Amino acid sequence: MNIMDFNVKKLAADAGTFLSRAVQFTEEKLGQAEKTELDAHLENLLSKAECTKIWTEKIMKQTEVLLQPNPNARIEEFVYEKLDRKAPSRINNPELLGQYMIDAGTEFGPGTAYGNALIKCGETQKRIGTADRELIQTSALNFLTPLRNFIEGDYKTIAKERKLLQNKRLDLDAAKTRLKKAKAAETKASSEQELRITQSEFDRQAEITRLLLEGISSTHAHHLRCLNDFVEAQMTYYAQCYQYMLDLQKQLGSFPSSYCNNNQTSVAPVPSASSNVIGSSTLTSTSGLVIASPTNLNDLKECSGSRKARVLYDYDAANSSELSLLADENEVHQALCGIMEP
Repeated sequence: MNIMDFNVKKLAADAGTFLSRAVQFTEEKLGQAEKTELDAHLENLLSKAECTKIWTEKIMKQTEVLLQPNPNARIEEFVYEKLDRKAPSRINNPELLGQYMIDAGTEFGPGTAYGNALIKCGETQKRIGTADRELIQTSALNFLTPLRNFIEGDYKTIAKERKLLQNKRLDLDAAKTRLKKAKAAETKASSEQELRITQSEFDRQAEITRLLLEGISSTHAHHLRCLNDFVEAQMTYYAQCYQYMLDLQKQLGSFPSSYCNNNQTSVAPVPSASSNVIGSSTLTSTSGLVIASPTNLNDLKECSGSRKARVLYDYDAANSSELSLLADENEVHQALCGIMEP
């Protein structure tokens, strides 16, 4: 029975305290009550903590987007994290692209230039995918985890103590208001005693909050070290990717020039005029025209007028001295001598 009476009394006291704080807060908003201001140093610390929390959240979330652009995958990882379970390993985009390239190259034939190039590109993409996976793991451990620990740990403690400080301030100002309104000597003495208690509790809570907030500077120093770790992880990742692509470029550069862009081939060197003879009876031009050449330079000089030729494949002119042609187009050339494929 005594325990029940105690609980009822405590509940009534808590309700009275809550009502007193609500009244004080409302009157402050309406400008009908005075408000105890925090000292400037404490206010600056509170602003610094709030600013740190806001930007830490933004940096953390955007880093997650950078490392994992797929929002569905991020949600899945978040759920597994809350369930304290490891998310299943999945193939990432570079690895998937690499596998497609390897499969395509295998089907086209590893012995063909295109198939061989696809396989080599696919292997490089898979290496990039492995490097990407290592970047995510390293960044999550050394950068994202410390930021998340601050948001979910240290700052929550700061917010809790800050809320408690706000309540103690409301209690203090409510006590000041009651003291001002007290008229009877007995009521005034009781109000003065209440004011001393609330002032002591407020000062104590302000000191606790201040000590916690001063730790923000240490938090910044810790996050700076984590940022350096993140930069180092990125530097390693991009250096690996650069080296992989450099090696791939060298491998692709060893392929025949006939597989370069626009199917452009190098024109076979023509013997000098002093030989008076063009060795081959046909020349293949960069534009895809098969040219039946004259047997000697005299025939070439005597040649005049128009000649027709059939274009074997599309060609985009590289400069103003060349012509852009379409496959199967019949083109008249004033300077050509000899009949190409009619």
